[in-house]
Amino acid sequence: MSSPNLHPMLNVAVKAARAAGAIINRAALDVEAVRISQKQVNDFVTEVDHASERAIIETLLTAYPGHGILAEESGSEHGAKDSDYVWIIDPLDGTTNFIHGFPVYCVSIALAVRGKVEQAVIYDPSRNDLFTATKGRGAFMNERRIRVSKRTRLNECLVSTGFPFRTGDNFKQYLAIMADLMPRMAGLRRPGAAALDLAYVAAGFTDGFFETGLNIWDVAAGSLLVTEAGGLIGNFTGEPEFLDQRECLAGAPRIYGQLVPLLAKYSKFAGLDDKLRASDRMRAVDPTAQGGDTYARSTIDATPAAAPEAEPAAEAAPAPRKLTRIRRDNPVTPAEGDAAAK
Repeated sequence: MSSPNLHPMLNVAVKAARAAGAIINRAALDVEAVRISQKQVNDFVTEVDHASERAIIETLLTAYPGHGILAEESGSEHGAKDSDYVWIIDPLDGTTNFIHGFPVYCVSIALAVRGKVEQAVIYDPSRNDLFTATKGRGAFMNERRIRVSKRTRLNECLVSTGFPFRTGDNFKQYLAIMADLMPRMAGLRRPGAAALDLAYVAAGFTDGFFETGLNIWDVAAGSLLVTEAGGLIGNFTGEPEFLDQRECLAGAPRIYGQLVPLLAKYSKFAGLDDKLRASDRMRAVDPTAQGGDTYARSTIDATPAAAPEAEPAAEAAPAPRKLTRIRRDNPVTPAEGDAAAK
């Protein structure tokens, strides 16, 4: 059911997310009958992922046949290839939870316009919770305005994360991060669906979130929810251009500010020249840590993002930044995080 208060494109995304959610809920009634395959070690895909993705793409392209698509399971093989409008889709975030009957998973849909995320929907079908955001219009849960947590002391905070699970992930580093952070906060949680984790930060259910190894479809919609709810999002060093860096930190502003110095030393980009372009930083990433996925890179001109907090005074009118865009098999249009550094 659409709402007259929503942006027309967001209404279509909500319709697509609910269609996918209906497929997921039907399958959840007999999850043991769902066919499962393995993309790589501990990385599963089900027939439900594929059916959900097909329903989303059909809904979006019926309404906007000239738009592009970047989806987790089908990449960019659907939709227009050169459109300024690109839908970024995760049809079932939390597949491992789903196949075990653990009810923490969601549908994530974002629309990037000329590289900026402008519409976002995250739908939790098991709870019928709908999170939506339009750039400049705030973030909502079930049509009620949401804001990030008001907590300012890290030792009172509940923070969510995601554990490494792929071959090549740095398990020892994550254990070090946990040992470093857990004594400083009220609790650390690992729900298992990054998109929903970001929605919960936006709603103030948790005070912060961090994880490595994430893809653009895991974080695109959640990034807009967080910023529209008054939060900050970036990589571990606080850089707001993070969507294609496989490193994400989000939180209420005061908590984000306390987590950056704690997590910065664990960043892949720690110690690199602050003025490196995003494409240069991507070349510093070890591809073996990406769980077997190899991403081709190209750059496009884009408007400069706000300077990070660590850099005091801005230099005179910086030249246009080069932003990285990624693809699996075909070129795709990127989405850039909208979070501004504090």
